[in-house]
Amino acid sequence: MENKQQIKSFNQGHFKVFDSKTMPEAYKEDEAFAHFALTDALITAAGANKQPILHFWQTPPLVILGMMDTKIGHFDQALNVFDQSKHDYIIRNSGGLAVVSDPGVLNISLIYPSGEERLSIDAGYEFMLDFIRKTFYPKFPKEIKAYEITNSYCFGDYDLSIDGRKIAGISQRRIKDGVAIMVYISINGDQNKRAEMLKQFYELGLDGSEPVGRYPAIQPEVMTTLEEAYETTLQVDEVKNVMLRHFTWSEGAYDETLDEDYQEALAKMHRRNRRVFGEDFV
Repeated sequence: MENKQQIKSFNQGHFKVFDSKTMPEAYKEDEAFAHFALTDALITAAGANKQPILHFWQTPPLVILGMMDTKIGHFDQALNVFDQSKHDYIIRNSGGLAVVSDPGVLNISLIYPSGEERLSIDAGYEFMLDFIRKTFYPKFPKEIKAYEITNSYCFGDYDLSIDGRKIAGISQRRIKDGVAIMVYISINGDQNKRAEMLKQFYELGLDGSEPVGRYPAIQPEVMTTLEEAYETTLQVDEVKNVMLRHFTWSEGAYDETLDEDYQEALAKMHRRNRRVFGEDFV
């Protein structure tokens, strides 16, 4: 049975909000890596200060690879797909498989400090599911369900879908004294193009030696955007404003301690990517 700490609402407490649009200019100079390094620094800050945090971020066109993606047989050749599509690519500091990020995709983290009883993995997923459902319902009276959408990219048990088509995926990152429940949501843009790009990546990269079922056989039609699902025009800033109504919050500050943790996490991100792509990779 889950303890009381684990069954509280996702929005308990006063949240500090961090948004990529207002992060320091020095961080933006290393933007492809900055959001992941900052996530780790914010998890540490949440634990140290017993402070829940909400983190929003977007990127230019970017493919976010998982370490498992680097294990496909023709990985180097398959990267050409991203070059041809004018997408940068990096390897993130958490598990899973490739996803696509661009200005039409909103990435969100709910970050909680860990108390004596750490938030369970299942409770973390349910927090995010409840948060996303309450953001859009009842204004948009379509049910958001959570189950694996076969043939989507980065498939998992907590794929979020409307009418059987995936609009978001949830993951978690847990480090000392804190946990981040992270979701990407395709708000607008060309979701078919995003999925086609990753479909080509796997079709070119897989050589048949990989474990059966580990990598997706992507069918772009099983994915969509919120704009398509709701048959309306929807902007990312509009979604963020609706989300913030669920919280008591104030803007977070980039203090010296946070910056030190960020710089340490950023260095780890660079080392991880250079081990795969070479020392000249930036």
